[in-house]
Amino acid sequence: MKTKGNVRMKKSIATLATISKIALGLAALLALPLAGCGKKADSNEILIGEYGALTGSIASFGQSTHKGITLAIEEINASGGVLGKKIRLVTEDDQGKPEEALTAVTKLISKDRVSALLGEFASSNSLAAAPMAQSSGIPMVSHGSTNPKVTQVGDYIFRVCFIDPFQGQVMAKFAHNSLKLGHVAILRDVKSDYSVGLADYFTQNFVAAGGAIAGDESYSAGDKDFNAQLTSLIAKKPEALFIPGYYTEVGLIARQARRLGFTGALLGGDGWDSEKLWEIGGDALNNGYFSNHYSVDNPAPEIRAFVEKFKAHNQGEAPDALAALGYDATRVLVDAIRRAGSDKPSAIRDALAQTKDFPGITGNITLNAQRDAVKSAVVLEVKDGKFLYKETVAP
Repeated sequence: MKTKGNVRMKKSIATLATISKIALGLAALLALPLAGCGKKADSNEILIGEYGALTGSIASFGQSTHKGITLAIEEINASGGVLGKKIRLVTEDDQGKPEEALTAVTKLISKDRVSALLGEFASSNSLAAAPMAQSSGIPMVSHGSTNPKVTQVGDYIFRVCFIDPFQGQVMAKFAHNSLKLGHVAILRDVKSDYSVGLADYFTQNFVAAGGAIAGDESYSAGDKDFNAQLTSLIAKKPEALFIPGYYTEVGLIARQARRLGFTGALLGGDGWDSEKLWEIGGDALNNGYFSNHYSVDNPAPEIRAFVEKFKAHNQGEAPDALAALGYDATRVLVDAIRRAGSDKPSAIRDALAQTKDFPGITGNITLNAQRDAVKSAVVLEVKDGKFLYKETVAP
């Protein structure tokens, strides 16, 4: 006869056994970076890991940055490499998903044993992967994640782009001072750290400048129908809609807003920057404006030279800001390796922290005490399929 005490005892033993197995499994996983089970870099090369969205709903971002990164590495290797070694890039596709970003970075660190990381553009993906880089002591340079929380993960996390508090200020001032707008409505992506943060910073600065927020609605990445939110916002008669999302949804939102009769300006951030934006939104995007990291039409000699080199490597394709940021992030990282005189991750981290006035394509790059780039932004107008330069805003 089984007593209740015996049953409880057996259940407790089984539970302890399960916990023990889980603990052993976790210990084995945590030991991977230390076990040296992955392939090592050749003695004549330095491994750099890249993670980004090469497929998925924001693949345009990852594909552009990858092209910029590979161009920079080709140039560096052609000129002799760094520290007498060639750079070898190991790339992982995270499909634009935070959980895949973490998996990609874990693999790059544990198996490939890279000396440093490049990525990601989307802030949510960087935030998912950065803790692994930080805890492993591997420096990570984001080319385009603008949410302030990214570098707050720790002292091994850097970025070469401006951050959303500045980007929000740029668009608020442009809306109020240049477009003379007084009432703006907001439509934000609640699943995106980037979108939520940028919407908040725009709101703070626009209200401080004397403007008013007519309404604030939300959607989730992957949504296709925005009519309910837009109907609610348009009924409040805003002069413009601020849509701090990524190009996939922004194009659809623009089409639906125009169908509902909205004729005002459409405003956004650097997440708009993709040739796919016009393919999705078309003429509905006219009278649209967004903040960005550089203008491909900038006449500066160094930018013209970069544009021509990029076109020659990519069948005539012009480099967008994502490509320029990927190019800059790679060169900043390699410059740090050169100054460190070592490919040891801790030495690279220390050299990155000392980056000052690096001549980038997206502007001179100085990394401040928070490991954020201090640099200018530009505002571009969307007109008939082109992104036209409007103005530059200094930090």
